[in-house]
Amino acid sequence: MVAPPRQEELPRHARPCCSRLPREGSGAAGLAMVLVVVMGVSGAGKTTVGSRLAAKLGWKFYDADDYHSPENKKKMAEGMALNDEDRIPWLCALHDILRREHLSRQDAVLACSALKKMYRHVLVSGASAIESNHPEQPRESPALQILFVHLDGSVDTIAGRLETRRGHFMPPELLKSQFETLEPPRAPENFITVSLEKSLPEVVLEIERAIFSG
Repeated sequence: MVAPPRQEELPRHARPCCSRLPREGSGAAGLAMVLVVVMGVSGAGKTTVGSRLAAKLGWKFYDADDYHSPENKKKMAEGMALNDEDRIPWLCALHDILRREHLSRQDAVLACSALKKMYRHVLVSGASAIESNHPEQPRESPALQILFVHLDGSVDTIAGRLETRRGHFMPPELLKSQFETLEPPRAPENFITVSLEKSLPEVVLEIERAIFSG
């Protein structure tokens, strides 16, 4: 087993991510197999960061937006916000993808907003995360060990990024609603927080260092 990283070795905005390690497998560089979810509000650069990280490490990459149901896509195209009932089946489908990669011992990166703590729980545990009426019932499968990477930036920073996107427009009130919905990860969740004040190469390097520290 790889020793947990020492706190002083991690980037300033990182949190220890050693809870991903207690699994056997043939993951990157001899470490246990790794599943990473790059999360944050719209415009944070989840797809850009996640795809760049996956390409650099030779891992599989998934963009959560590609897996919305036709009903969800239609609703969003009409300018309607998705509610929890819309999102839960989508998140369960994403959990199934991560579970499949876990079973095949494949390192993978998923770009997904994962704004609420409950959403992250569904990614980790699937449908069992919302079956709170029978908490005493054993789970069909153990929870996945996922490292959540929160891309953290101010409203002004994100708004500036969105303005530079060709063909992308988000009214200020919609961006504000994203921040109102956001529940930043907190202990005991397994996560690191990376500042978007840094350049893309610096962000990717910080995530890579957090994964391989120790």
